[in-house]
Amino acid sequence: MVIKPKVRGFICTNAHPKGCAASVQRQIEFVKQQPKLDNAPKNVLVIGSSTGYGLASRIMAAFNGGAKTLGVFFEKPATEKRTGSAGWYNSAAFQAAAEAEGLWADNINGDAFSDECKAQTIEKIKAEMGKIDLVVYSLASPRRKHPKTGELISSTLKPIEKAYTAKNLNTDKLVIEDVTIEPANQEEIDSTVAVMGGEDWEMWIDALKQADVLADGVKTVAYTYLGDKLTWPIYGDATIGKAKEDLYQTSVKLNETLANYKGEASIGVLKALVTQASSAIPIMPLYISLLYKIMKEEGTHEGCIEQAYRLFAQGLYSNEPLQDPEGRYRMDLPELKPETQAKIEALWPQVTSDNIFELTDYKSYNEDFLKLFGFGFEEVDYEQDVNPIVDFDA
Repeated sequence: MVIKPKVRGFICTNAHPKGCAASVQRQIEFVKQQPKLDNAPKNVLVIGSSTGYGLASRIMAAFNGGAKTLGVFFEKPATEKRTGSAGWYNSAAFQAAAEAEGLWADNINGDAFSDECKAQTIEKIKAEMGKIDLVVYSLASPRRKHPKTGELISSTLKPIEKAYTAKNLNTDKLVIEDVTIEPANQEEIDSTVAVMGGEDWEMWIDALKQADVLADGVKTVAYTYLGDKLTWPIYGDATIGKAKEDLYQTSVKLNETLANYKGEASIGVLKALVTQASSAIPIMPLYISLLYKIMKEEGTHEGCIEQAYRLFAQGLYSNEPLQDPEGRYRMDLPELKPETQAKIEALWPQVTSDNIFELTDYKSYNEDFLKLFGFGFEEVDYEQDVNPIVDFDA
């Protein structure tokens, strides 16, 4: 079939296999061109490995450090009438590239929140990998079926205590409009913490520890975004903020859990980028469009793979890591420079529906959004008839 993007709201409902492969290959080439890490991990488990920062972390571990990698994700393969998900194509492309270079790689496609997925992963580790020295936790899901109660829990993106009204870029209509979000009730706060907080990360580490598949000196890292004044009402004083607090407190507990291994649990604070998750959050399309403009002018803009490389090189495996007093790895510092934020704040009230393309870099925002699904790569012929069915052993 000839595959063109089908965008509905803040999601694209299809993906291009060759475009996703091109995206993966570009990231592989980037990390191969960077200095090799001397103390890189050798057996890496990435939970949430098919897109965004999780995929970039897996690429970094494999193609810069030569690690064995096991990826856990929940993605849809293609049918004859419907394309697979972008994460499916990304993972297939990663697998093919790893095998071509003689790197061991395998995948578990299932519900990472479930006990069954954890057991399947542990079985694979025991049979084929050896003990794990890095666990990357990079899940981004709007809902979670709790493995103990069976309850299906959904997260919400809401402020706490009072409604929040803010300027928003409607990417469907390309207009600037105010959006008002009503405050969350306690049940919605608790549910968001249950989905996006640290409980499942802790369950994974406990399961891996109980199965005796963690190496001495093991590290585990979970990813988060903090932002600054403009995004604080939706990321800080909000349901997501409570989940992020819980994630941090989980890292504190996990440091105690890993003490006998001389291990480490930490949080990687990463910059704002166009992801499938961020595109759904009010105010973020406008904020990221302005951020791209300013950071590109300043020469500090980075994508997922550049952030992942710095997290490994200047964070997890550095003798002088970029950490804050709470021990979090701060890859987001260029975004949070006062002068950078001041420029964004100055432009924020000036943006209208008529000057979006002049005052922001929405063009790059939109291009990056489409690239998440494999569209917009110059090396791909999008008029070509392609087979949407891509198998991992292809």
